[in-house]
Amino acid sequence: MRKYSYGLLSGLASIAIIIIVIGNITIVAQSVVTGTWKSDTWSDKHKKDGDDVLDNTILKKDENKLHLSFSSNTDGRNRNQFGSGFEYADLQGLTREQTLNGTVSFRIVREAGTIDCEGTFTNGKGSGTFRFTPSTSYLQGMKARGFDFERSSSKHDNGVDERLLSAALINVTTALADDLKSVGFGDLDVDDLFKAAIFKIDSRFMAEMKATGFPNLTMEDLVKARIFKIDAEYVRQVNDMGFAEKDFEKLVKFRIFKVTPEFLSEIKAEGLTNLDSEDIVKLRIFKIGAEYIRRAKQENPNVTVEELVQMKIGVHRIKVKYDN
Repeated sequence: MRKYSYGLLSGLASIAIIIIVIGNITIVAQSVVTGTWKSDTWSDKHKKDGDDVLDNTILKKDENKLHLSFSSNTDGRNRNQFGSGFEYADLQGLTREQTLNGTVSFRIVREAGTIDCEGTFTNGKGSGTFRFTPSTSYLQGMKARGFDFERSSSKHDNGVDERLLSAALINVTTALADDLKSVGFGDLDVDDLFKAAIFKIDSRFMAEMKATGFPNLTMEDLVKARIFKIDAEYVRQVNDMGFAEKDFEKLVKFRIFKVTPEFLSEIKAEGLTNLDSEDIVKLRIFKIGAEYIRRAKQENPNVTVEELVQMKIGVHRIKVKYDN
């Protein structure tokens, strides 16, 4: 994925720890990919002295999911890693009780291929090896839809098989591909499929954002919208407060600096008018709220946002009367 502005998107690793390495290659058949897996069903921070590790009360909060981390290394240099929670229903041959202790053998069957896992669990911690068999029909089906897993502009490449493994782990389906294409969003590539699957972007979300007055959003924009929780309702609320914004990046700033409809309502009530988005962001950055504005206006009824900022940082002092 590309690096996003604001430097905040580095936190994506906590949402989906995955490196998708791809390149310009053409192959006739897919190869088996092997690697290792790890899992920890227990939460040490919830465990008290004397607790029996077999006591189900110290299982992690979501007992219907098992967190698995996969690591593969096909060329001795670049390593693909992925970590996520998997529903037990998706882990064929494995139950929650089996993750206590013992030898296990289970598989994850996805449209992109099958991941066969073997290993052991000891006191809730598991590890082992896996073997991924890609699906040729999936590869062909995606290619017929315009998503060619054998082609990419990435400089780093571990091969099409690693891309298919990533597609299986994230569960990138042909149904998702059909759904995204149905909305007429424009040219999409395989990387866009991965982003859509990771950030739960579908045709409905695309259409809703398009209808808010942003007809030319890219997949990168939609990813930002998901990360910063910008949806049609948020756009409507901002518009209703009289701050209609047609620059999507400015809406992103609103979310980053926690500009809420309530905050917009408060500053409007204090008589600050003709504010643009940058003014509003400045107020949030320097923690200038309704009470501060009200007291400043007692001294200077025509105080500007710039003067409020200068007061906060002490560059240009205006006497503000504070009640005891």
